[in-house]
Amino acid sequence: MYDHNDLARLQAQSLKMQGWIRQQTFSPESTKTLRRFSSWEVAELIFRINQSTFRGRLAADPSLPGGEIEQDGRQRWYSLEEINELRRRMKINRKSLMPPRPGGKRAFRAAIANFKGGAGKSTVALHFAHAAALDGYRVLLVDFDPQATLSHSMGLTDVAEEYTVWGVMARDLIRETDRMNAAAVGAASGIALPERKIPSSIRDMGLDELRHSDFIKHTNWSTIDIVPSCANAAFVEFASAQYRHLNPEWTFFAAVSRYLDGLADDDYDLILFDCPPAIGYQSMNAVFAADMLYIPSGPGYWEYDSTTSFIGQLAEALGDLAAGFEGTFPTGKIGLPKTFCDVRFLMTRYEAGNDLHRAMLEAFRKVFGEHVTENPIEMTRAVEQSGRFLSSVYEIDYRTMTRETWRRARTSFDRAYEEFRSNVISAWDKI
Repeated sequence: MYDHNDLARLQAQSLKMQGWIRQQTFSPESTKTLRRFSSWEVAELIFRINQSTFRGRLAADPSLPGGEIEQDGRQRWYSLEEINELRRRMKINRKSLMPPRPGGKRAFRAAIANFKGGAGKSTVALHFAHAAALDGYRVLLVDFDPQATLSHSMGLTDVAEEYTVWGVMARDLIRETDRMNAAAVGAASGIALPERKIPSSIRDMGLDELRHSDFIKHTNWSTIDIVPSCANAAFVEFASAQYRHLNPEWTFFAAVSRYLDGLADDDYDLILFDCPPAIGYQSMNAVFAADMLYIPSGPGYWEYDSTTSFIGQLAEALGDLAAGFEGTFPTGKIGLPKTFCDVRFLMTRYEAGNDLHRAMLEAFRKVFGEHVTENPIEMTRAVEQSGRFLSSVYEIDYRTMTRETWRRARTSFDRAYEEFRSNVISAWDKI
């Protein structure tokens, strides 16, 4: 017979192996670092200009970052900070290299969601974040998944649960309850309303004193921050049910939206949510706060079946919230009924030479029409290798494999990201 003590022992054994893997994957100090990018990558893949043009601009202005030169002198390698300085200072044909961003708008929020495990949510969120950072955007990731794959991939492994989405929601409960208690007199009758009480076990944690920035952690990518997750945050579903009992009038589904409303409009350009494989308190917070819903799905029938169930159950849940809370309690800057600027389906793990995969992609397009993205993410050896090492294709040095293998994987994600960016820009004006 096995109880919780045996499970804890198995976890302790696994943590030892996890530490060893982390040392092999990141560095001897267990800290993930970001590699430099070659002048070939910077010119042709990031700035999309000819290498000779790039070299000419560097030669014409010695004050521009020069990167680090290889010993043989053939190649320069640039940090992300140097790339961004080049982007800010260089113009090609009198055009800025800065990415497009509508003026006077807050950061655009996109949720990567589906309750089918293995659909590629974390992989898509990671690669879109890295592609956006190389594109010049400032990105905030919010990891809603207690599995914390995205957080681990960004190099964060030692996270306390109070600094996760659970902490955001618990802080919101306290602050919203205090706000309601401050309005203790009914507007019409003048009769005092009953005070809603938060037990000391929650209030004494000091969560209501945490600042917005306390939940945000920096990563090895200088323009990517993250609200991380951890395994201990898994109990948020149980805790949230208890919190709703403490204050039935608390609009729990708007907690993260209210948190993000507190950020300055120009703190970030893009905010990406990695959702858990379930419809629950965390995932409902993610989809409610999102401007756009991106739904990844594998190319099999079971993935199609699961995706169909997901959007059906999500529709019911959002409908119930709209019926139960509309016009009654504040939900931040996003109102009820909840609307999305755009909804897209993205096929992952796609193999163009596989008849079943082609048939399933065609089925998705027949059913969901223009909501299906044009560019699926292909399964290649480089993609598999990046997943094994908790890295994106953008982080892998192309010299560790044949350039063609690496280039094929990057091209697949580049196309998917460029379509994602186009969809974001089209929808940005609607928020």
